[in-house]
Amino acid sequence: MPADNAPSTNKTPAAGAPDLTNPLVARREKLAAIAALGIDPWGQRIDDHTPIAAARAHSGAVVYRFPDGAEVALPSFPDKGPAPEGFDFRAWKAEQNAANGDQKGEVTGPSLRVCGRVVLNRSAGKLVFISLRDMTGDLQLMIGKQQVGDAWAIVEQIDLGDLIACDGTLVRTNTGELTLAAQTVHFLAKSLEPPPEKHHGLVDPEMRQRMRYVDLAYNEGVMPRFLSRSLIVRSIRQSLAERRFVEVEGPTLHSIAGGAAARPFTTHHNALDIDLFLRIALELHLKRLLVGGIERVYEMGRVYRNEGISPRHNPEFTMIELYQAYGDYRSMMDLTEALIIEAIDRLREAGYTPGGDKPYVLPWGDDTIDFTPPFQRRTYDDLFREHAGVDPTDPAAIAEKAKAMGFPLVDETGAPRHPDVLKSEVFEETVEEALRGPIFVIDYPASLCPLTKRKRDNPAVAERFELFINGMELANAYTELNDPDLQEELFRSQLTGMSDEESMAKMDEDFVRALRHGMPPTGGLGIGIDRLVMLLTNSQTIRDVILFPLLRPEK
Repeated sequence: MPADNAPSTNKTPAAGAPDLTNPLVARREKLAAIAALGIDPWGQRIDDHTPIAAARAHSGAVVYRFPDGAEVALPSFPDKGPAPEGFDFRAWKAEQNAANGDQKGEVTGPSLRVCGRVVLNRSAGKLVFISLRDMTGDLQLMIGKQQVGDAWAIVEQIDLGDLIACDGTLVRTNTGELTLAAQTVHFLAKSLEPPPEKHHGLVDPEMRQRMRYVDLAYNEGVMPRFLSRSLIVRSIRQSLAERRFVEVEGPTLHSIAGGAAARPFTTHHNALDIDLFLRIALELHLKRLLVGGIERVYEMGRVYRNEGISPRHNPEFTMIELYQAYGDYRSMMDLTEALIIEAIDRLREAGYTPGGDKPYVLPWGDDTIDFTPPFQRRTYDDLFREHAGVDPTDPAAIAEKAKAMGFPLVDETGAPRHPDVLKSEVFEETVEEALRGPIFVIDYPASLCPLTKRKRDNPAVAERFELFINGMELANAYTELNDPDLQEELFRSQLTGMSDEESMAKMDEDFVRALRHGMPPTGGLGIGIDRLVMLLTNSQTIRDVILFPLLRPEK
């Protein structure tokens, strides 16, 4: 049964009378009652209101004041909730009165206006206590009939979920709770739907995602999580701006699904009569800008891949790709680490993550993740040898291991699959989940990386890294290939046993033409923003950090 404060009765309504036992009916009756008072139940602009967190920050200005103007500072109280157990605030005030010639003081503070949603509403006759919530926090309102005068008629029509504004004085009640003592109330919007029950709430994961507006308004921790996401994104942009990176916006409709190995979404442009793809990566257009002379460039935006849904995957997701001329994959490792550490610093400064003597150790489920720099760095082959138990340079041993794990050794045509394709499959199965991290896995098989520069002393190895944390790939970076002839050759080749969707070898004639104009040696980096937010906010599924993840339509 939805939570509500509508009147309850077992009596059958008289013929023609509204059924006030139905909360939807009762709320519409109150809507009509507000309109009958000459008040717009959908509110008007209201200025000069203080965010609730900022209002709470004024708690130090609440004092005990006597008629002669003398003031006494209040004892220390917790940031939220009543006074500590065992502390008698009434007795403390009586002591102050006696010490000041039996004058009777009062608790008073600054005058403020706050706005928000009613999430708790307790009536005690001519006194009502309301918990008001905005995007920054909660604050108790104390509304007395005598104190608000004519506005009491509005107070009588308030339901849980309604939006109101309140002008009043910041005080502390006899229990020590920080409270705004109301002087008047403004009605801003009626909630015609009752909120979820207090004790059961909106708990079904799909309904929480479908009704994110209810999830944000009423479920504990949801608003801070998405505010943290916004802060993480802002932190990355700020960190890159400080390093002279330029943010750009590339096209989302591509004629070639390049820059990554993924199945694209397809669409059709009617006016041009051409098939197009929603972008699966940001890379190739950003590199064109490097050729044009934008030496430090990035884009943060949505990318679309027509693939599965899991706790780590959503068909549309946010990523950042950036490119730094005259750098390499080692430059990108340093930058990746700095972006993450600076984001954690800003989250801590905003109060979203704990501080203490281990400021970079963050909770993750029942465990923790230690982001304390520097992050570990290990080669692909060393990790393969350690976790797969196979010599990474022995194709026969790798094939035997792959066969034992159930991977096919030939493709659908009967041709032997490339050894590095088998090696990659064994790596993904045996190594990735074992990586707790943060750990940079460096130096991948070159045949898997057609957009990556080879190591000068070993052309079979690509200067590439992936950052893994708790078995999850978070970032991918290269020393970018800028040789146009080799790039064209690699675009035209595809490893045996690798499907079109798994291969990055997709020919892009214009990109190769751009490289022929000269692209500087470059380090390139991609970071999955949603996964980063998951890790920094202790969210176990990607759908909990995306405001509106893709869902089937309601039936």
